[in-house]
Formats: sequence, structure tokens, C-alpha cells
Amino acid sequence: MTSFWKRLRYYGIGLGIGCIFVFFFFQNRACSWLPDNRIKNSVLDRTLVIQEDESIRLKEKGIKDSEIIEILNSGKINFKMSDKSRESKVYLLYKDDLKLFFTLPEESYISEIFIADKDVNQIKSSTTGTGRFIHFPNEENLVFVDSLARLTCQQEEIGMAKNTQILKSLKKNGSIDFTKTDFTIQPKPEHYINFNDAKGRRIGAKTIWYKNRITIFEFDLPFESTCK
Repeated sequence: MTSFWKRLRYYGIGLGIGCIFVFFFFQNRACSWLPDNRIKNSVLDRTLVIQEDESIRLKEKGIKDSEIIEILNSGKINFKMSDKSRESKVYLLYKDDLKLFFTLPEESYISEIFIADKDVNQIKSSTTGTGRFIHFPNEENLVFVDSLARLTCQQEEIGMAKNTQILKSLKKNGSIDFTKTDFTIQPKPEHYINFNDAKGRRIGAKTIWYKNRITIFEFDLPFESTCK
């Protein structure tokens, strides 16, 4: 019996050391149960967007897109200066001297980025201008077009019969039009996006976040469609 308790004690010591090692050395990598990492993963599961005016400010301060992604990979969250009490949650992330706000609007697929030089109560989802995408979740089937015959026909008209072609264009030159986006619509906000079709024409589309996909339910074409 003495040898059993001795082995158990050694096991407990080893387990404790292992837990401490995992916590301190891997907390920013694989421990998704940690509060910081749960929030950062929630942000990275969305498309990251920077409104045009904020994009200019970031550029003036010399903040690169790669630094924004890095703060999500290895930065920390200041929960005291964040606001998770409202529908559109806002979190302050920081690493060294870089501090940024990230929004998490309810039922939305975007997270907006703002320089953290103001109070969190002043941070709200944009309602004017356009925003550029700087990051998409690593999901090949992220974009889905409603299976209505008219939309399928219009996909043929713009030369993008495959949904993956639209996603590729969004990554290359896509944007979100905040003026035509409405975060207040229930049960899900409507996001208005733009991308280039196979002929380089600018295509508009109304979208919602449904079943973890950017779902297009209406195209806004710059030409008269023959689809019914």
C-alpha cells in the first residue's frame, strides 16, 4: 500500500508539472479553452474587415496587415477595456505597443478592426464607406449561393458558376459596402459585398451568415440580366 501512494504522489507531481508546462508554453497555440484563445479563435473564424478611413489611419501609423494577424496569434486580451455586454461585442487585443479593437457583431460573419486610441464605448460597426477584407477563415466552401434557378443562371452570366470562384475573387479584390449593410435586420444582419466577375465587372451581392457560410441570396448586376 505504501508503494501505491508513493507512485500516486509521483504521478501527481508529474501531472502538475506537465499542466504548468502546457499552460505557460502553449497557451497561445493549442489551448482553446483559455478565455483569451476562445475570443481570438472567434475573431479568426470571421472575415476581418478594415473600413476605408480606418485603413488610412493604420497605414499612417505604419501598422501592417501581417501585424494585425500576429496580434490574434500571439497577443493578449484586455478584458477590462473590452465590452462584451452589448450585442456587438468589442475586444481590445494588444501585443507590445500595438493595441487594436476587434468587433464581433451578433449573427455576423465579419470582425472590424479599429486602432485602440479611444474609449471602447465609441467603437461601433461602420455604417458608411467601404471596407477591405484582410483575412478569411480557412474554409474552401465559405461562400454559398442560394440554389434558386435565377441565381444559378446569374452565376453563369458573370462567369462564376462555382462558388469557389466567387470566394477567390473576394479574397483578391472583394470589399464590403457599409452604406448598404444593415446590422439591425432580424433575425440576421444583411451584408452587402462587392467583387469582380470573370470579365472584371464589379458585382454586388446581398449576403447573410447562415450555417457557417457567407450565403448570397441576391446579386446586384451592372447589366440587364436575362435570368428569370
